Amino acid sequence: MGSYRDARLRLPREDIGLPEDRGCLRLVLAVPLVALYVPAAYTCCLALAMRPDPDSPYDQLREDARFLGGCSVFLYLLGLLITITPLYRRTLTRWWFAAPALIATVAYVRARTV
Repeated sequence: MGSYRDARLRLPREDIGLPEDRGCLRLVLAVPLVALYVPAAYTCCLALAMRPDPDSPYDQLREDARFLGGCSVFLYLLGLLITITPLYRRTLTRWWFAAPALIATVAYVRARTV
């Protein structure tokens, strides 16, 4: 049994799903997701910070807040499509779904209730 185990350990590993390989892969996969989620969070914050005039139905700030909320939701959905792919789903934890889903919900509600 000992020689079989030694021979098996010397073979090259082809499975990227090993726990020791996930650390570097998570870091590499996090770069495009963070590049999408940071601008999306910024546009969501801008949409929340805009205070349109409640008396004027044709206020430009209202349209801008709706547009920024829609952009934020679009960027989060694009990141969600990247996260859902099987390679990423195996590697990333569920927290990569939770925070973007929460902020995308806030941005959607803001875009609809302005």
